[in-house]
Amino acid sequence: MKVSATLAAGALALGVEAKNYLGFNSGATLANRAAKFKSDFQAEFETAQNLKTAPGDFSAVRLYTNIQAYSEDDPIEAFEAAIDTKTEILLGVWTSGTDNIDKEISALKKAVDKYGSKLTDLVIGVSVGSEDLYRNSVTGVKNKGGVGVQPDVLVDFINDFKKAFKGTPIGEIPVGHVDTWDVWGNATNKAVLDAIDFIGVDEYPYYENDKGNSIDNAAKLFNKAYEATIAASNGKPVWVTETGWPYKGPNWDEAVPSVKNAQKYWRDVGCKYLFNKTPTFWYTLRDSNPDNKMKFAITDNLSTTPLFDLSCDKVDDDEETTSSAVHSKTKTESGASTATHASNSTATFTTSTASATSGSGDDEEATGTATATGSGSKPTSGSGSGSGSGSEGSGSSSGSGSESGSGSGSGSESGSAPAETPSTVTNGAASLGVSTAALAFLALFAL
Repeated sequence: MKVSATLAAGALALGVEAKNYLGFNSGATLANRAAKFKSDFQAEFETAQNLKTAPGDFSAVRLYTNIQAYSEDDPIEAFEAAIDTKTEILLGVWTSGTDNIDKEISALKKAVDKYGSKLTDLVIGVSVGSEDLYRNSVTGVKNKGGVGVQPDVLVDFINDFKKAFKGTPIGEIPVGHVDTWDVWGNATNKAVLDAIDFIGVDEYPYYENDKGNSIDNAAKLFNKAYEATIAASNGKPVWVTETGWPYKGPNWDEAVPSVKNAQKYWRDVGCKYLFNKTPTFWYTLRDSNPDNKMKFAITDNLSTTPLFDLSCDKVDDDEETTSSAVHSKTKTESGASTATHASNSTATFTTSTASATSGSGDDEEATGTATATGSGSKPTSGSGSGSGSGSEGSGSSSGSGSESGSGSGSGSESGSAPAETPSTVTNGAASLGVSTAALAFLALFAL
C-alpha cells in the first residue's frame, strides 16, 4: 500500500474537513544551551512563514514543554511569540524523568490566564509526552535512549492533563502522544492508544540501520513505518510530528548526510506524501543541540533562503496521491491545500469503524517487537530537573532529536547526540539511585 492511500485511510477516522498543519519542531534552548526567549522564537516563526519556495504555509510549531527554560514553572515565551506571529501550536507536556506533570500544567494555566483566547485559539493539539514509550522499550534501553515512562504512568499523566483543563478551552483540544512508529503496534502500549485522541509519529529512515537506509530507499522505509502506525492506530488520526534528513554529519550505515540528500528526502517524502495532506512538523528549521553531530536544519542562521529549493512543483505525485478518492481537498484561508485528516477540536475526532490496515501483509514492524536496529527516532534522550549544568543525554541508534526543558523546575530533553555518545542515563536510572531532579535537567538540551 502506498503512503498516499494510507493517509486517505487515516482520514476516514474524521467526519469533517480540517486544516492540515505545516510547521517545524522548536525546543526550549539554543545551540549554546542558553534559553530561548520571545525574540528567538519569533525569529523562528517569522522565518518559517516566509521561507522562499516553500510548498505551503509553515505557520505552525510543535513545542516540547510549556515551561520556560531554566525557570520553575513560568510559561514558555514561545506562547507570546506565537500570538504575535499568529503561529498555531502543538503543545508539548514533558513526562519523562518525573512522577508528575504539575509544573507543566501550572505553566500552561498561567499562560491561559494571561493571554486567554489569544493563546487558546492558536492551540491545535496537545502532546502529553514525547518518545517515552520508545525509551522505555527493549530497543530504547538497548540503544541507551534515556529514561522513559511506563504505559500506565503515561496514561495517568494524560488523564491528569485532561482533568486539569476539563471545562476550559484547552479541554476541547485533542490530546495525543508522540512516539516512534514501532511502539504503537505493541500490545503493552494499548492503554496509551485508548487514552488519546490522536497519534504523533516520529520517523527517521536515516537511522534505520541494517534496513537498507540509503537515500534512494528512504521513502520506502518511511512508507512501511507509516503504514505500520496507521494499522495500529485503531482509526485514530496520525500526525507526522518529526521527520527529516541531515545535511551534515557522519554516515549512518548506508545513509549519507548532504544538502542534496536532504532535498531529495524533502521531495520524496514531504512533497509526495505529507505536505498539505496530513499535519506535519518537519525536523527542523534550526539545529539547537550541540551534542548532535547530525545537522538537520533547512536554513542557515534562520535565513528565509533555505539550503535547498523547497518547492514541490516538479514532483510528480503517484497516481494514488492525486486521486480524488485519496484527498478531499479544500482551501484554507492561507490558500494552502487541506484534506480530511486533521482536526483542531476534540469534538470532531470521531472514530470510524473502518479503521485502516496496511494491506501489505508485512506487518512484523507493527507488532511492537523490539529489534536492535533502531526505530528511526532519536539517538538520545533524557529528562529531569535541576538548576545547574546537567550531564548530556545518552545515545541510541536512531533519531535526530527533540527538546523540552524548564531548567530549575521540571526540565526535559529528548536529545540528539549520536549513539557513540557515552550513556549517562539509562532506563534503569531509578535502580541506580538517580533522582528525578538529577534526571530532568537533561531534558533542556535537545534539538
